[in-house]
Amino acid sequence: MVPHRMPVAEVDVSPELVRRLLTIQHPDLAHLPLEVMANGWDNVMCRIGDTLVARLPRREVATTLLVHEQRWLPVLGPRLPLPVPAPVRMGRPDAGYPWPWSVVPFLPGRTAAHNPPADPEEAAAGLGRFLAALHTPAPPDAPANPHRGIPLADRTATVTANLSVLGDLVDHRAVTRVWEPAVAAPAWPGPPVWLHGDLHPGNILVHHGRISGVIDFGDITSGDPATDLSVAWMLLPAGCHDAFQHAYGTAAGHPPDDHLWLRARAWALALSLAFLANSADHPLIADIGRRTLNAVLAEGRSRAGGR
Repeated sequence: MVPHRMPVAEVDVSPELVRRLLTIQHPDLAHLPLEVMANGWDNVMCRIGDTLVARLPRREVATTLLVHEQRWLPVLGPRLPLPVPAPVRMGRPDAGYPWPWSVVPFLPGRTAAHNPPADPEEAAAGLGRFLAALHTPAPPDAPANPHRGIPLADRTATVTANLSVLGDLVDHRAVTRVWEPAVAAPAWPGPPVWLHGDLHPGNILVHHGRISGVIDFGDITSGDPATDLSVAWMLLPAGCHDAFQHAYGTAAGHPPDDHLWLRARAWALALSLAFLANSADHPLIADIGRRTLNAVLAEGRSRAGGR
């Protein structure tokens, strides 16, 4: 078996389509220059002038995710210590386009996947504080997500399926040595907290060497904070993990315990396998997956050697 390709777009989102939608619904923006910035799994991002971005789903499944952003980012954004793209205008189906869409602020910077922070220690502290501010108890009507924030055991079938796709590209025994103790660890004992749900280097912006924003909250949900804490293995050198934990614990008022950190490492493992198994035509996601997997397994070998 080979890694899967990116899902096919169900609608062709072009600058011409964006122009038509703006002309009908937001005519004061229709004269501004338009440029496609990104064409991802779920959405197309089209820059509008210097300060705005149109965000349009390219698949029907992504429309619910976009609506979650429209509902919750204006609520959460003001209390977060880093900028997030809370929608400033809403769009509706029109001009042959079948789904809701958003206009969000343009946040300066390039993704950390292309432009790593200049000072990893500073980045670790900043991310720790950001996640502590985000990880507050979520209300009962927070978006449900069957893939993020859930008990690790509920991800086992997906981990197994992704290992089958990857075959001998991955050391299955090494994966099992990390996965099984984490699944056996105590579950998150607290209330479900707000989660970004997809916090990896492609969704973290860096400007002038410093983290400048966090984007793509389509997977926003609630649950076990370990899901988001997995970013430590995706972005930060191992030597900065202590700074990340310390900043998170200090800002949250309680340090991450060993079980939370164990589950976070397993989430990094699970997500790395998902990235690798679904990135045949997406080298950026494949690279994030490979780097994360290597970081997780290297730490596993180090821990095993220390016993």
